[in-house]
Amino acid sequence: MKPALVTGASGFLGWHVARVLLERGYSVRALVRPDSRVDGLDVQPVTGDLRDPASLERAVAGCGLVFHVAADYRLWAKDPRDLYRSNVDGTHNLLEAAHAARVERIVYTSTVGCIGIPRNGIGDEDTPVSLADMTGDYKRSKYLAEGVALEYARDGLPVVIVNPSAPVGDHDVKPTPTGKIVVDFLNGHMPAFIDTGLNVVDVRDVAEGHWLACERGRTGERYILGSENLTLAQILEKLAHITGRKAPTMRLPYAVAFCAGACSTAWANVTGTPPRVPLNGVRMARKKMWVTHEKARRELGFNPGPAEAALTRAVEWFSGTAGGAGPRPAQSAA
Repeated sequence: MKPALVTGASGFLGWHVARVLLERGYSVRALVRPDSRVDGLDVQPVTGDLRDPASLERAVAGCGLVFHVAADYRLWAKDPRDLYRSNVDGTHNLLEAAHAARVERIVYTSTVGCIGIPRNGIGDEDTPVSLADMTGDYKRSKYLAEGVALEYARDGLPVVIVNPSAPVGDHDVKPTPTGKIVVDFLNGHMPAFIDTGLNVVDVRDVAEGHWLACERGRTGERYILGSENLTLAQILEKLAHITGRKAPTMRLPYAVAFCAGACSTAWANVTGTPPRVPLNGVRMARKKMWVTHEKARRELGFNPGPAEAALTRAVEWFSGTAGGAGPRPAQSAA
């Protein structure tokens, strides 16, 4: 059995994808930067960078499968060009290396942010969407990167695309924006909420969905990996039920959140320190990112569990009660 390469294995979702592959008996190579590592998994680290084609050629050599999970996931960057170099150019570099190495199957991790959302509705893989609909450089870079993957698939490279929604669960080391909701709730840093909505899904189910896409997905097709459509207020109510704490009851007007984001981001542009309230994040929140995973259920057999179980595991991870493995909330928020 040829080894499988996973990019982003030192991160949240990539770590779980690598775990799923190990459980299925694969030898896993993990593309890591010199300052990164993959904790708790028996993987072979390969030092490289998506912006360095030669390092990618070395990483994919002899691999049968490639899972391209890595991305520059920032809602603010002092130099936005960095996001395009990693997400767009990096995807091109990796797929070109995979093509030269005659890789048998590639799963590209896109994002639900690239899915069209109808007004006051629920999006799916066929909902019309364009670059003009993308808010901020992160979403624009991922939309363009998805276009690169689709172009390679049209040219015959065996690429399948998955579009995860908002994964939540254990080993969210940074944390992700969704994980930060949990951290801020645990730390009492969320006195109010805005009227927005997410599709929340267990990160373990998303990792399993990557394998199903590899095994059963059709080349050039997109598959949404999601679970429950929830308002932010409902997410906070679930966290209150899990922890026994009170959920915030004050709803913040969008205009107030927008002003806070504008001020925070303007200061970040001066200091170079990431904003606490990224303006692009506030802009994204104006639209409820609600989607359906029906296509993945029908074609892949994707069957995600309830969001509350994943939120419970995230609470345990961030509070340090998950076998002592997770960071405590105060540390995560620092």
